[in-house]
Amino acid sequence: MKILMIGDICGRPGRRIVKDLLPGLRREHGASLVIANGENAAGGVGITADTAEEIFAAGVDVITGGNHTWHNRDAYTLLDAHPRLLRPANYPPGAPGRGVLTVETPAGLVAVLNLQGRIFMGELDDPFRAAEQWVEELRKTTPLIIVDFHAEATSEKVALGWYLDGKVSALIGTHTHVQTADERILPQGTAYITDVGMTGPRDGVIGMDRKAILEHFLSGLPTRFTVARGATQLNGVALEVDGDGRARSVTRIQVLREDAD
Repeated sequence: MKILMIGDICGRPGRRIVKDLLPGLRREHGASLVIANGENAAGGVGITADTAEEIFAAGVDVITGGNHTWHNRDAYTLLDAHPRLLRPANYPPGAPGRGVLTVETPAGLVAVLNLQGRIFMGELDDPFRAAEQWVEELRKTTPLIIVDFHAEATSEKVALGWYLDGKVSALIGTHTHVQTADERILPQGTAYITDVGMTGPRDGVIGMDRKAILEHFLSGLPTRFTVARGATQLNGVALEVDGDGRARSVTRIQVLREDAD
């Protein structure tokens, strides 16, 4: 089975490049399933019903989330209403929405698990124990399990990759918006990358207008951030997974487009 994971979609520029390029990428890679992180899809932070529907209409099958998912209040209702929109599974009981689902694809059943780290990210339930619990349950249904681990610290992502090696098909890091060059297949067959990267403005600071970011760093004062304009990029990975759940390959995708928003 072939699967695409699209890096964090940032604002309108990110949504637009996904709409324009995803159909071709899906054909090129023969993908049966497309997953994208959409926690910053609406104005660079959060997600709304309209932006979620735009991403689904572009050809994404599952949208994962993270700490910014909650920025827009209507996301609370949206998470409960839409079965293919996820938030991290290790939020405490009672949080809106769900953190895991199984998807029927033309090539078979795939489980998607969304988790969030704790280092520099706030206090949540332990993602390692949550992963162990959910993976054990999901493997009763399918060995093909894709994990979006939304975390800040490289060490935490690497550690969870080793912890889940051989138990999941892939662990794909999100959150930092900077694509890493450490993609590999771990010894027991799990595809791994520390961060899949960001889909949106290339020449800002992780998607936001660089002038406002620089002003904030130089002054130390609160500054209003807006999504950057100009050239855009699409970051992602292409996965090939055998029927037993072991990954055969993981390939970075980076498409640059010199267009103006």
